[in-house]
Amino acid sequence: MTVSLTALFAPENLLTIFVAVVVFATLLSIINPMMARSSLENRLKSVSTRREELRRKSREALASQGRAGSSTLRHRDESLYKKVVDRLDLSRLLEDPKVAEKLAQAGFRGPRPVSTFYFFRFVLPFAFAAFIAFYLFVVKDFGLAPQQRALFSIAGLTLGYYAPNIYLSNVIQKRRESIVGAFPDALDLLLICVESGMSIEAAIQKVSQEIGGASIELAEELTLLTAELSYLPERRQAYEGLAKRTNYPGIKSVMTAMIQAERYGTPLGAALRVMAKENREMRMAAAEKKAAQLPAKLTVPMIVFFLPVLFIVILGPAVMKGMDMMKH
Repeated sequence: MTVSLTALFAPENLLTIFVAVVVFATLLSIINPMMARSSLENRLKSVSTRREELRRKSREALASQGRAGSSTLRHRDESLYKKVVDRLDLSRLLEDPKVAEKLAQAGFRGPRPVSTFYFFRFVLPFAFAAFIAFYLFVVKDFGLAPQQRALFSIAGLTLGYYAPNIYLSNVIQKRRESIVGAFPDALDLLLICVESGMSIEAAIQKVSQEIGGASIELAEELTLLTAELSYLPERRQAYEGLAKRTNYPGIKSVMTAMIQAERYGTPLGAALRVMAKENREMRMAAAEKKAAQLPAKLTVPMIVFFLPVLFIVILGPAVMKGMDMMKH
């Protein structure tokens, strides 16, 4: 058993596993766009289920108004993660006041993702530290002193504590990029729908159906916005909720304009036209910024990958010819 574990954790075998994971991730990134439509349908279906639940809970709350123990619009989490979190009081020990907001920005809604986050934030430090300690003390020590191996184990403890936040930040960043990239087009579609005489709810629902091919995440958020406009006590809460979930200045300004249009009766079409122009300019500025950063980012890859191959192609024939001449 020890021999098999040693062979498994040998550096060459770990390198093979790493290459296999990279190849799998590459194939997954190629195949994933082909499955985008199916993912869109599933997400819109889940949002539709959420809308129906909001409707049912709203009716139950109205029916039981004034009675003790009336129903609320909140989900109840009865998973194993929730039981562990409550038993160990992890929500107080590992308290993060912004965790619910971050999870909403990553697309995770309800109380269950909060329990899952706290559970993995508690478990992963011990898992990382145990894995590193087992590898360095049992499998291969790489000639390190015991103090150094213990230090690496403590570093694994720290890495495991911050791993959930790192993963969450990565998901938030990718989701925001998808939403921001398609939002100016969605705003143009929304302007056309509003100026054609559609209500704001019908216009948002129509745009969510049309924009799904460009951004599944934006389609999901707009569909959820339509549901919240219908069933939340104040429409302002729905607009502010979308602004918080996206955390993007352009979307925040559009939501503020919609709130002011409903509160003061100002023309919504004119505000949307100005906001659409501003968001297109912001997207163009972001693209120009990325283009300006490209030469600096390409410097290291060119030095590492392109120049050695170029030198081999140019100098290779001359070196081979010189070697032949030396032999003769």
